[in-house]
Amino acid sequence: MGQMRTIGVVTGGGDCPGLNAAIRAIVRSAKLELGWRIIGVTDGFDGLVHPEQCRELTIESVRGILPRGGTILGSTNSRDPFAYPVKENGRTTTKDCSPRCLEAMRQLGIDALIVIGGNGTLTIAHRLSQMGMKVVGVPKTIDNDLQLTDVSLGFDSALHVAMDAIDRLHTTAESHHRVMVVEMMGRDAGWIALDGGVAGGADVILLPEIPFTIENVCAALRRREATGRTSSIIVVAEGVKLPERSASGKPIPKQPGDHVADTLAHAIRECSEKEVRAMVLGHMQRGGSPSPFDRVLATRFGAASVDLVSKEAYGQMVSLQGGKIGSVPLAGAISPVRLVDAESETLRAARAVGISFGDRP
Repeated sequence: MGQMRTIGVVTGGGDCPGLNAAIRAIVRSAKLELGWRIIGVTDGFDGLVHPEQCRELTIESVRGILPRGGTILGSTNSRDPFAYPVKENGRTTTKDCSPRCLEAMRQLGIDALIVIGGNGTLTIAHRLSQMGMKVVGVPKTIDNDLQLTDVSLGFDSALHVAMDAIDRLHTTAESHHRVMVVEMMGRDAGWIALDGGVAGGADVILLPEIPFTIENVCAALRRREATGRTSSIIVVAEGVKLPERSASGKPIPKQPGDHVADTLAHAIRECSEKEVRAMVLGHMQRGGSPSPFDRVLATRFGAASVDLVSKEAYGQMVSLQGGKIGSVPLAGAISPVRLVDAESETLRAARAVGISFGDRP
């Protein structure tokens, strides 16, 4: 059994399918193999600022959560302990509460913390580790933009949502001879748009990493129409850098609150004279039950993270590379974000089958 320990587990940042599966794996492997005690830190690092809201996790408390989306621990992306929002004299300001997090670890008797999160959450975890907290990371982000891992937890499930949406839009677009603009998440990296667009058979994919013009997008639509195709699907990542001008040379108007898909649809409507509709998948990509791949990956990541704690390999993140689970330095995984390579195999294959990225006439 080894030495009796107490470990904490926290989920931070945006939720995604597979978090509960990872929590389950951590609890079950720590309990069944090592006899350890597990504390669930609730609502991201907020639970370390307010440790009274944390709770012990048992085999019974994680029973049945493998297929459930979201996280039973709760999550937040607005409670950075290094810039924690507090109200003083009727005004909201920020305060460094990181020392309180270390004190909460001692108060709760937590020897080490397993942090399941994306770039922002794991950056906080790394900073806490530099202050002396014993931390192990688990990569979770539907954006799939963490370094040193082939894939992050939640990405595959998000792709299933994206692909299913595109599959459904094909039929309605064909019925009405429309152009459908589908906006997907991806603030800095276009992995969901790229893989989701390829899997769904999109005709145009617009990524943050590849500058494009409205004129080139409309040229791609005209080429399709010349071959008898009267409908098209355009996939766009939310973080694309919109051109300043439309195909006619006019400035592209963007109203406050407009999604990039709405602005893009307006510009395409002007140059293509086609019926264009915009759809924003938004948080749909975060919801629902995890895919089989993510359930297995979460189980492997969870068990591996407990193994790292047992070996006292702190400051590490579990990682999937070449099909095998290993570990990498947490510092190397978080910065800079992993972007789509313009020469990536998937992108080259997409071009080969006729998908336009709006960067060529």
